[in-house]
Amino acid sequence: MLNREEREGKKSRSRLFGQRRLPETRESLFQHRDSTEPWFSGCESWLDGGLCMRVISMIPAATEMVAVLGKVDCLVGVSHECDYPAEVRHVPKVTRCDVQHADLTSSDIDSWVSQTLKASGTLYKLDESLVRQLEPDVILTQRLCDVCAVEFDSVAELAASLSKPPRVVNLEPSTLKDIFENLRTVAEVLGVPDRGETVICQLTSRVEFVRQSIEAAAHRPRCVVLEWIDPPFSSGHWGPELVGLAGGVELLGKNAGHSTRIGWDRVRHADPEVLVLACCGYETNRALQDVPILARQPGWDDLAAVRSGRVFVIDGNAYFNRPGPRIVDTIEMLAQILHPELFATTFPDRGIIRLGSEAGA
Repeated sequence: MLNREEREGKKSRSRLFGQRRLPETRESLFQHRDSTEPWFSGCESWLDGGLCMRVISMIPAATEMVAVLGKVDCLVGVSHECDYPAEVRHVPKVTRCDVQHADLTSSDIDSWVSQTLKASGTLYKLDESLVRQLEPDVILTQRLCDVCAVEFDSVAELAASLSKPPRVVNLEPSTLKDIFENLRTVAEVLGVPDRGETVICQLTSRVEFVRQSIEAAAHRPRCVVLEWIDPPFSSGHWGPELVGLAGGVELLGKNAGHSTRIGWDRVRHADPEVLVLACCGYETNRALQDVPILARQPGWDDLAAVRSGRVFVIDGNAYFNRPGPRIVDTIEMLAQILHPELFATTFPDRGIIRLGSEAGA
């Protein structure tokens, strides 16, 4: 998640750890099934009721919240970036981005973001005609980051101009608590507050399991999470908090602050024991393409993380940079990375890649 000023450029949960068990909740939406199953699989039978309304989601995290609350069928429109769960891929797209499928380098994308924000204030095109046709009752969006979605004021102005103005809900999280509050807000808007509380309870239980488990750790590794590689950006908002909850110490990120462009020297001088590459908007394979850029930096081979083989690449687009229900998956992934002695086989395989290890983490 980037500051406009800075970037105007899966297994049973009954597996034992010591004397503890992963928390189990009856008919849990988030129980660890086979990793190929959606995290809300099997919940449709008890997720009924609530309000019947027409919802447009402008952000992937909100789309996942609607889904985990059992209200996928309420979605009449989503953003071009909404890709999970699979059902939403067939919902009409109300936004687009000119460079979505362009073959650009990370440096070129950074430059395009800077220039486009400076020139027009937004990176995305909103299909106003389609929005009018869809006649939404609710639009879920955000004003936290201009790099992440259509500018909030544009959405609000369009909503106000509709014959039946929809409710525009701003989701603006900076911390894990904020993310859970956003989920609570969406549940209330959809008329299923009890479901929201159930889901939040389940997510909180998983976070607490990790927190209690790392009390057995002898050491909290020094860690750096990069949200972009060329140029490097430190983690921001909830990122450093997640590292802390997973049993590490984030050296460069600022809790509840913006992701910030940093010089390579800062990474080099921090000398992290663990380096996590979680590039905003990039799946794992795309982020891997930029690793050689880092490997050419002075002092790369001397970093503690490189010497010990503790450089990891994760799907930042799906997990680290998406403040929805799967943010707890991110905490579990970080715990697995930071404390393999405690969590190596506890959680499902979520595609973590350990550089130099063909099998991943």
